[in-house]
Amino acid sequence: MSNERHAVVTGSSSGIGKAITQALLADVWRVTGFDVAPPSIVQQEFSPVSVDLCDGTAAEAAAVRVGHVDALIHAAGVLRVGPLGKLRRADGELMWRLHLESILCIANVLVPAMATAGKGRVVLIGSRIAQGKAARSQYAATKAALVALARSWAAEVVAQGVTVNVVSPAATDTAMLTDPSREGETPIVPPLGRLIRPTEIASLVLFLVSPAAAAITGQDIQICGGASLPR
Repeated sequence: MSNERHAVVTGSSSGIGKAITQALLADVWRVTGFDVAPPSIVQQEFSPVSVDLCDGTAAEAAAVRVGHVDALIHAAGVLRVGPLGKLRRADGELMWRLHLESILCIANVLVPAMATAGKGRVVLIGSRIAQGKAARSQYAATKAALVALARSWAAEVVAQGVTVNVVSPAATDTAMLTDPSREGETPIVPPLGRLIRPTEIASLVLFLVSPAAAAITGQDIQICGGASLPR
């Protein structure tokens, strides 16, 4: 029998978004995945929606069609790198539209309905790079903006039983690490001695959308493998 809990996950076809989708399905959630890439999960309780999240109008329309949800997880992301003097405006626009504008359009439809229902969870996948890193200024700016977005939304809906949080991992073992746009740059392995696993991020997200996390909101939670420890 289908579970009544329904989540929307952006970027559900690969990487962190796919791991989150799989974790939710294993926990007997029904999941709708928003992604421009073909679905990589075939399961009865998973409904893929093909949508270009960089198109705000399309993202909003997809949110309207999906109806009420209990959780919204924004994991869609892309990385473009470049130092000052070599920044490309198109790269910045791409990351801003995908990381920020898409979730603004989607949440503007789905979160007010959560608040009306008196319950809901929103989790945005950020990055430790939001604190700043050379040659990542455009990416860092969009991820830092997610934190401000989450804190602002959290303040708006906390009294209506809706929580909004950011999960910010260090370098994670996904296909993004081999993206040609990195131009040969190698990721910094955390002091833990390995990259963060997508399943570890998914486990935290699963907790944040659970009833046990009802008092956690407006937070930027680091999964850093020791990278934020003082040395």
